[in-house]
Amino acid sequence: MHDDIPPRRRRRWVRALAALGVALAAVLALQAWSLPEYALTPGDARPVGPLVSIHGLSATPHRTHILLTDVYLQSLTAWQWLILHFQAHVQFVSAADLVDPGVPASELGAQGYLEMYDSKQAAAVAALRALGWRVPAAGDGAVVTAVTSSSPAQRARLAVGDRIVAVGGRAVRSGCALVRAVHDVAPGTRLRVEVAPVRISGTGQLRWRASRTLRLVTAAAPAGLLAPTCAGVTGAARSWLGLAVEDGVAYRLPGTIAVDTRSIGGPSAGLAMCLAIIDALSRQPITGRAVVAATGTIAPGGQVGDVGGVAEKTIAVERAGASVFLVPQVEVATARAAASPGLRVVGVTTLAQALAALHQLGGAKPQPRQAPTAS
Repeated sequence: MHDDIPPRRRRRWVRALAALGVALAAVLALQAWSLPEYALTPGDARPVGPLVSIHGLSATPHRTHILLTDVYLQSLTAWQWLILHFQAHVQFVSAADLVDPGVPASELGAQGYLEMYDSKQAAAVAALRALGWRVPAAGDGAVVTAVTSSSPAQRARLAVGDRIVAVGGRAVRSGCALVRAVHDVAPGTRLRVEVAPVRISGTGQLRWRASRTLRLVTAAAPAGLLAPTCAGVTGAARSWLGLAVEDGVAYRLPGTIAVDTRSIGGPSAGLAMCLAIIDALSRQPITGRAVVAATGTIAPGGQVGDVGGVAEKTIAVERAGASVFLVPQVEVATARAAASPGLRVVGVTTLAQALAALHQLGGAKPQPRQAPTAS
């Protein structure tokens, strides 16, 4: 075979191929390099109504459009970090801003699904109370929200979502009850802890199994640990378990209310879910003809709290055709800065304010289809 390629051109090709090889190697290295960084990008905005199912109560789905919106939270490699810096509507967040000190970022998924479970429960309670129902509540243990690395809790294999119901044979009905049970115990004490372990499915559904007893050995409290703010507890704790908890609460509802939020985590859809439940239980649509999106946490008492990624959520709801966006009052400026003139941003701090705003836009005042009764 004759080689007619001039030597000079052959050398240029060799150098080009070598440079390409170096570039590919660099890209592969950047793709394999995981960073303690996350990116928030606009997610979806979808109607909540079709996700709501109600049994045991008179309900009618209306042809209204109440949208919940979310953001995508993505862990980053160095290559993804570099590429995303050339894209619009991206917010970068450090892992240290998403979890408490000593808590591994691997718990983020379970924390998000637990927050969504709590949010759905609060949305149903707040909706029923806004319509006139009395919804009794009772303490239901101390629910684990975070487990510190290399802690007694981690060694005992406690996990986010597990519900602690007793310590040393004494019932635990709240987070502070757990604090009181451990606060004055000497380090190195072996405790019998009764736990209802949680199972979190791949799509974020939580199910609690029958309780079992764990053996847990307490450790000395780390230096600088903040003193708990629980009634009946004074001074620094002697022992440390290495977990954070919230109050477990069992509500007695007059019917069954469920929202299909598979693969969605976090608490920020609370307000949207609450409005959709009220709409389904009301005689007339509460939004009028407007396409309304909402973001914000919801408490059982109707308080609306702030959320993250509001700028990115504003982009998502505009893409979905919303004309009104209800947001927590403290985040109005952020939403308006990202919104186009066609999107009306309304700030609220309570569910009552959100309902009043919808009424001013032409929606009906909430009137339950059936007379509320005590549960």
